[in-house]
Amino acid sequence: MTATLDTNVLLYASDESSRFHDRAIDVLQGLAAGPSLVYLFWPVALGYVRIATHPAIFQKPLTADEAMANVHDLLSRPHVRTCGEADDFWDVYRQVAGATPVRGNLVPDAHVVALMRQHGVSTIWSHDRDFVKFPGISVRDPFA
Repeated sequence: MTATLDTNVLLYASDESSRFHDRAIDVLQGLAAGPSLVYLFWPVALGYVRIATHPAIFQKPLTADEAMANVHDLLSRPHVRTCGEADDFWDVYRQVAGATPVRGNLVPDAHVVALMRQHGVSTIWSHDRDFVKFPGISVRDPFA
């Protein structure tokens, strides 16, 4: 099984005040330990850095160095991959957006789903219930 994770799992793992913190750490450590292939897509990694360092969103924001070190630690694992949009991305995104009406907050979710389809990733670990609206992927909510 190839999997990816959503920004919220990374954020909960960094937010010690969250009721999901311990479970997020368990999930993240399990994925980081391997051996299954894990994808960390750039929109997720950069969304994590953006939110984890934002003092109006995060109760105890991380420094940019801390947030980037967390991403680097995950990416340094031999079974963790990152990738971006391939040449046919726009066509894949339009297919995703055609199957599920996409607007507002669904736009970045559809971006991740299109990346999943482009790179053959079947499962996303996320607490965001909007992902279940997209056919053809499996959503695993570690906090349900």
